[in-house]
Amino acid sequence: MMILETCVAPEWVDYNGHMNDAEYARVFSLAVEALMDHIGLDAAGRQRHGYTIYTLETHLCYRREAHEGQPLRVALSLLDRDAKRLHAFFELLDEAGNLLATSEQMLMGIDSEAGRPAPFPAPVEAAIGALPHVARDAWPALAGRTIGIRR
Repeated sequence: MMILETCVAPEWVDYNGHMNDAEYARVFSLAVEALMDHIGLDAAGRQRHGYTIYTLETHLCYRREAHEGQPLRVALSLLDRDAKRLHAFFELLDEAGNLLATSEQMLMGIDSEAGRPAPFPAPVEAAIGALPHVARDAWPALAGRTIGIRR
């Protein structure tokens, strides 16, 4: 499911002439915000439910360079979920569908007033249920990776 469309802003380009590594994280952060909007946690929804989402962990893999002005699209797949967490996988694609980067994230639902984890409100839970879910045996190859030097 395409969750975000944007393009490489001039201020995202570094001294190497391509999008800086931190800006990939920015694009994936924008994708999380787009996901929140999609499931009813836009500004009004956060206010109404007294609820938000925090990012607990991110694993970003860089595959190709992106350049100034280049159109970008972010696709979302839900790898797993429970009553208050989402295990999400985002793919950053160029206009031809080439994979530029991935971001695997663990997201936690938070009761804004208590500042503590809490189950998703019912309407948000229903919207999450409609997201594309990937069975464990069909996860993308870059999902579930660990960092280490191969010996």
